[in-house]
Amino acid sequence: MYQLAQDIEIVRELLELTTEEMAKEIGVSRITLNNWLTGKRKISELNLEVFYNFAFRSGIRLNKIKEQLYKEELSEKQHVLLFHGAKNIIEGPISVEKSRKNNDFGQGFYCGESLEQSAMFVSAFSNSSLYMLDFNREGLNYKKYNVDREWMLTIAYYRDRLEEFANSEIIAELIGKNKDIDYFIAPIADNRMFEIIDSFIEGEITDVQCQHCLSATNLGNQYVFVSQKAINQIRVLEHCFLAQEEKEYYLKSRKEFVEINRDKVKIARRQYRGKGKYIEEILQ
Repeated sequence: MYQLAQDIEIVRELLELTTEEMAKEIGVSRITLNNWLTGKRKISELNLEVFYNFAFRSGIRLNKIKEQLYKEELSEKQHVLLFHGAKNIIEGPISVEKSRKNNDFGQGFYCGESLEQSAMFVSAFSNSSLYMLDFNREGLNYKKYNVDREWMLTIAYYRDRLEEFANSEIIAELIGKNKDIDYFIAPIADNRMFEIIDSFIEGEITDVQCQHCLSATNLGNQYVFVSQKAINQIRVLEHCFLAQEEKEYYLKSRKEFVEINRDKVKIARRQYRGKGKYIEEILQ
């Protein structure tokens, strides 16, 4: 669960508050606060929200602090710090089967390299939270994609948008390369990005137009775990609380990001008009 006692002590120390002052700031008695710290009493959801909102409003970015600390801790070559935004909580062991089949790379466990991006995707949900994970890459087979034609076609295939080209040798060859892969590293394709890929699949834009439009909306990379062997090398470091004020901050950032990228896409679409090939030229 959340590392509440540690978080309270961090906030109290950074703000230079006594236990009594801290209790007053979040509207509880000193005894109640001490009971939370010692584990004698469980904190309510309401008070969790009050405490973490207070910390965020006071300028203390607890999750960013933890990100930095974990990155220093995981500086070993084969370890990577990843983030998983959850609409609720992860119940039971991490599993490939719990996700939808028509995701970017089919069923899998999806994580991001960026705390902000992972939080953005779930901040609109009332019970969402964030997980920080230690991934040990040693001994695993992986494939890394860039924003290019191969990635666009692969995403379209897994999202069930290439039925018309089901007999294409090019598609069969692309997907065949993914056999025995434990995890993928690839650009994140949110719904906005997939709308652009869909325009390519529908024959509205060329592969070059699509590629440059997608590059303009870069969301960073995701790790997609598709084998149990890879899942077994993931360790949950911490389940982090996302307070409402922190969520609103991420949602505002996301809105600004989308608005800026919308203009960049328009420019890229016009600038590369007529360059490259349409999907029928590539697959037929």
